[in-house]
Order: sequence, then C-alpha cells, then structure tokens
Amino acid sequence: MSQIDTKKERRSRKIPKCVRPEEFKLLIQEVPKKDTLARIGFLLAYAAGMRISEVLRCDKSHLRDNSIFVPESKYGVERIVPLPKGWKKDFEKSLPLKTTARTLERKFKAYSLKAKLPSHYTFHSLRHGFATRLLESGVPINQVQVLLGHSNISTTSIYMKANPSDALKSYEDLF
Repeated sequence: MSQIDTKKERRSRKIPKCVRPEEFKLLIQEVPKKDTLARIGFLLAYAAGMRISEVLRCDKSHLRDNSIFVPESKYGVERIVPLPKGWKKDFEKSLPLKTTARTLERKFKAYSLKAKLPSHYTFHSLRHGFATRLLESGVPINQVQVLLGHSNISTTSIYMKANPSDALKSYEDLF
C-alpha cells in the first residue's frame, strides 16, 4: 500500500454540521425583506439542497413547474431538485443572482450570527440540513442520493449520522 493510500484511508469523515428547521426559521427572520439575494440563496441551498455554485448559476430557464433543473453540478452531473415551498414568483426576477460566492458566504455568517446559530455553520450547512431533514423524514437514501447528485451512496450515508442526539434519544426510549 502506498503512502497516499494510507493517508486516504486514515482520513476521518466529520459529521456534517446541519442547519435544523427551527434554526433556518431563525436565520430567515434575521434577513431583511429587501435582501432578496440572501433570501433566495439561503432558500435554494436549504430547501432544494443546492451547492453555492449551483445557486449562483441558477437561471430562470432552469425553473420548471415544481422543480429546478441543475445543468452543471459538481463533476458535471445533471440533476433535478424540488422548487422550494417558500419560492415566490417575484424571485425569478433576481435570477441569476448578481453576487459572488464569497458575498453570499459573508451574508450567511452575518445573519447566522444575528440569529445566534452555532458559529461552526457555513453556507454549506444549509445543504447538509436539506439532506438530513429528508433522511429523518423517511425519504429513502437512494432518492436523497439522486437529489443531492452524489454518484456514490456512501457519500450520502454520512447524513444518516448527522444527528447523533436522535440516536441517543432512541436508545434512551428503548432502555
């Protein structure tokens, strides 16, 4: 086994930091109505599971009846994600978002600080929240894999470990 293989094997996977539904509500309450860039960006990441690059590339032409076509996701995988329930027709006028990934990340940090969310959250924690919420709601893992655009189901399976407090609660209920 080469030294590279050994390093790869030893690399641990951390539990994803997931924005919970109640935390997302607190976050959105801190975003002023006029900051549509943040509102749209956060909504697409949390309620459609889009990566920041996909959010920024999202265009009016990608919108379908109840879904969004993501033509260029990571590794060139195409996929379709749900149109968020909180989506407003007015949001279409703002697509594509005229901002940068760094600005969207800064907005997330600023508003999550105001909402008193954990400081370790990043913009990508919104996507993690999407995946975790789906699995906790009983959506089959293979369907979550498709929505996230993962080629390997083991990548999706990390979200099954995302809320260890649920596992501890289940244990307490049994014993």
